[in-house]
Amino acid sequence: MQEILLIGFYQPDEPLTQFLEAAQQEFHLPVRYLQEFVPLGTGGGLYHFRDQILAGGPEAFFVLNADVCSDFPLSAMLEAHRHQRHPFLLLGTTANRTQSLNYGCIVENPQTHEVLHYVEKPSTFISDIINCGIYLFSPEALKPLRDVFQRNQQDGQFCLALGEDSPGLWPGAGTIRLEQDVFSALAGQGQIYVHLTDGIWSQIKSAGSALYASRLYLSRYQNTHPERLAKHTPGGPRIRGNVYIHPTAKVAPSAVLGPNVSIGKGVTVGEGVRLRESIVLHGATLQEHTCVLHSIVGWGSTVGRWARVEGTPNDPNPNDPRARMDSESLFKDGKLLPAITILGCRVRIPAEVLILNSIVLPHKELSRSFTNQIIL
Repeated sequence: MQEILLIGFYQPDEPLTQFLEAAQQEFHLPVRYLQEFVPLGTGGGLYHFRDQILAGGPEAFFVLNADVCSDFPLSAMLEAHRHQRHPFLLLGTTANRTQSLNYGCIVENPQTHEVLHYVEKPSTFISDIINCGIYLFSPEALKPLRDVFQRNQQDGQFCLALGEDSPGLWPGAGTIRLEQDVFSALAGQGQIYVHLTDGIWSQIKSAGSALYASRLYLSRYQNTHPERLAKHTPGGPRIRGNVYIHPTAKVAPSAVLGPNVSIGKGVTVGEGVRLRESIVLHGATLQEHTCVLHSIVGWGSTVGRWARVEGTPNDPNPNDPRARMDSESLFKDGKLLPAITILGCRVRIPAEVLILNSIVLPHKELSRSFTNQIIL
């Protein structure tokens, strides 16, 4: 691995800069953020920054969507690529028939693993093999992106020729949809192949799916990084299941944590606190005897003593090994659906109140209980 590039449209800020610096120190690799001038779709950024991607003459380059969690079998993908070189290698996994409609679906040749047909979020069942959003591309993979860019330019000139009555018909030549413009077009032409995995994988499209992803990673740590998981020790907090506690966090010995709890840097957990299926981000404080279940507590937030913060999980069907996390909707008929509770950064929850199935926006100081609400 030579370099890591993050591509996005968002304006870089101090937390992102600090993250990049910390990542460079940890992995001893250059890590850079490349900002798009406008949103360019899932493939436009690759073409726009092609010179920087190909600098140094890489043999190949991985492309990872930022909104997925996985055990990322990159070594296995690279081995498959070297065994049989093709421009595009996609990582695929399986989903049940109903949920497969929410993803890009892949029809493969079971002997050669060539992608014969690709449809992004089909209206009817196509295949139970879905696109994981994790790819390995050869440098020549950028040529089809160039072809799409040039075609978009021609379409743009045509739209402009129609006059001022055609605004919005043309999103811009640089906007490239990797799935529809490239994968669907090139499927069955011997250029795209799929590498199947049975490892952990999930999309992260909502806060609820972030909790599920945290659970997957904590479970994965049992095999890959058991030293990261907290152990029950005499005089320490009671640990149930998989729990991560940052070394700088202060946790009272009478607290009960787990399963599936992640506690960030500088967090304070008071006496008698109960934490389960939750993420507590850096600098938060949980005062004595608070109860936090199925929730995310934002950085710098405070939950008062004897308060209860609770959400409702929306996990995949545990009886279906191919079930995936649904892209949940926040509202139905104008009402907030039960979901996990989220406290934004620097929120203050007073003592002895209940926050249930609610979203509290940053910097709010509450004075009473809330249920099924977004607190602005």
